[in-house]
Amino acid sequence: MRTLLTGNYAVAEAVKLSRAKVIAAYPITPQTTIVEKLAEMVEKGELDAEFIRVESEHSALAAVYGAAIAGRRAFTATSSHGLLYMYEMVWWVANARVPLVMAMVTRTIGPPWNIHTDHTDLLTMRDSGWIISMAENVQEAFDLTIQGFRISEEVDLPFTVGLDAFQLSHTAEVVEVPDQQEVDEWLPERRQSYKVLPGNAVTIGNIGPNEYTAKLRYAMAKAIEDSRKVIEKADNSFGEKFGRKYGGLVEEYRLEGAEYVVVMAGAWCGDAKDAIDRLRDEGLPIGMMKIRYFRPFPKEEIKRLEGKEVLVVDRAFSMGYMGIFGMEVSSVIGDVTNVIAGIGGVDVGVEDFEAMFRKFASRKLQRLEWWPREVFS
Repeated sequence: MRTLLTGNYAVAEAVKLSRAKVIAAYPITPQTTIVEKLAEMVEKGELDAEFIRVESEHSALAAVYGAAIAGRRAFTATSSHGLLYMYEMVWWVANARVPLVMAMVTRTIGPPWNIHTDHTDLLTMRDSGWIISMAENVQEAFDLTIQGFRISEEVDLPFTVGLDAFQLSHTAEVVEVPDQQEVDEWLPERRQSYKVLPGNAVTIGNIGPNEYTAKLRYAMAKAIEDSRKVIEKADNSFGEKFGRKYGGLVEEYRLEGAEYVVVMAGAWCGDAKDAIDRLRDEGLPIGMMKIRYFRPFPKEEIKRLEGKEVLVVDRAFSMGYMGIFGMEVSSVIGDVTNVIAGIGGVDVGVEDFEAMFRKFASRKLQRLEWWPREVFS
């Protein structure tokens, strides 16, 4: 069925179709309409789930953690300072190897107070052990949410779906929504190796020997490395079932014959693709590698860019160094050109990308440049 949905409503619809049984919610702009829609679904009887209204974001993640270790399919959502408030639980959930899904609607971290998108909040989760994905459009946000439950439950790691504030979360697009039976056929019932329930003695989070902690971290590192194949398998089988296949960890766009390659992630990739199309029509050999998964990082895919001129466009900056995506890409293939743009929600459109890419191809960009220059002069 084709229907018009915002990014947030698409995530909520995907959670419903995934038959999540426990949802914990604390509102924060711009993710609020996700949990509002889920509350409405539960109230109307459209979703058979326990909806828990908690007093903070820390409690929201703690509640779904508890539900997940008891064997229930669980979901929550947050943004920006909400993520920072729950940050203790972000690490606890990952280190405990608890499968669940959280939507992260990316929003600038203050001060100053700012409700618009950049990617700094999402990327603070980089080293925590979560599988981190990012959607370009509403359909991809919907699909990643459903895939997230399957992937998370197969590798016993939490999964987050990143979507840009307002540009995606509150923008309506036509979405292909499968029926419940189709999703049930693709997404199996929740399974896990243990359940913490009355009468079933399990210890989680107790004090353990140093060597035991080291073994757990090693197992996590192996699990997130192994998740590469699980993600690719899920993408392939999802494509066979629903007719939408994205390419796994990355999406390649017009890379055939490309001498110049742009690497970026998120909603603004759509505008960047339009700019690439214009430049291709003029004969400029430029393409894009869109990062769909930040963790596990697509290092093998990035390696294929060796020998090309690479521009990484970042919406997050690591103070004292460079853009966060730029750091990751350069760790694989060496020096890249890194543009920092869109910080604090500064708009970057098709014409901006076209101008940026022209300068890149003519070698008029510095190795590290903030865009547009007039904002910072």
